[in-house]
Amino acid sequence: MTLGSVDVPDEVFEELKRHFNTEQIVDLTATVAMENMRARFNRALQVESDGFCDLRAHRAARST
Repeated sequence: MTLGSVDVPDEVFEELKRHFNTEQIVDLTATVAMENMRARFNRALQVESDGFCDLRAHRAARST
């Protein structure tokens, strides 16, 4: 989902259903979509990390 627009195979949903109910799957999907939006928004505006997570950026962010 975070790599681009994708069709999720039925097998993925079947595996998710082993661990989560339908409402939880919807909540999880919405959370992933929101975080993807935030990441793309921050990347587009070159917003620097606030240091909460030590992940290396693909490219340096512009400092303000």
